Amino acid sequence: MDGVIEVERLVHVYPEGTRALDGVDLRVAAGEAVAVVGQNGSGKSTLVRHLNGLLRPTDGVVRIDGRDTAGTKVACLAALVGLAFQDPDKQIFAGRVRAEVAFGPRNLGLRGPAVDEAVTGALRLVGLADVADVNPYDLGQSRRKLLAIASILAMRTPIVVLDEPTTGQDLRGVARVQEIVRSLVADGRTVLAISHDMRFVAETFPRVVVMRAGRVVLDAPPAEVFGAPSWPTLASTYLEPPLAARVGAHLGLGATPTEAALVDAVAARLRS
Repeated sequence: MDGVIEVERLVHVYPEGTRALDGVDLRVAAGEAVAVVGQNGSGKSTLVRHLNGLLRPTDGVVRIDGRDTAGTKVACLAALVGLAFQDPDKQIFAGRVRAEVAFGPRNLGLRGPAVDEAVTGALRLVGLADVADVNPYDLGQSRRKLLAIASILAMRTPIVVLDEPTTGQDLRGVARVQEIVRSLVADGRTVLAISHDMRFVAETFPRVVVMRAGRVVLDAPPAEVFGAPSWPTLASTYLEPPLAARVGAHLGLGATPTEAALVDAVAARLRS
């Protein structure tokens, strides 16, 4: 299973003239987990929609496993890149949860027991196995979000893109999404997530890409992206580092972007 993403000098100009991407370079290795952050309008969603062919480059190149997306049909890219939209209601259409999750695998050619296995595994991972025969619109917003993710997981694409996966989730739901990301990476799949939840990003992803005005302005591990030297750049994107990073810097404990790292740093200070 591959899952390599290569973006070179990517430019996208919408028909009305908005230059949403302005020379983006990005390479994501197979099996890597990367968060993409930035203010609304920074180009995040425009970027990821180039990966599965929903958008095509105005200039530059996007390759998935070495394949130029500009010359590849959307149906072919669907087998390589699964995208869970920010708004699940733009994705859900079936009358039963099980049917919703089965649609993608069937479109990719799976049949019989293979579909059942894919659907069952995806529903179990997102915690919806007990509502397989329920109408999706009888579920709350947060569970419909998980259903939309399950429909992508069942396709077993080498690349999974999650657009704001923690929207509407409580702490338990966020933990569930974190477990989904970890499970995908353990399975060798590439994960790209757009998020405004800096705590979720810091605790879940070993690499963070920060966008501003259609360009990548930071690309580094969370400790560097959320460390004090990067705060002016984050501020220019209207983002704040997670609370743990701010408290850690205030106490002189260095780069502590996660609560666990902050606790460890405090414990080490107390022992010294």
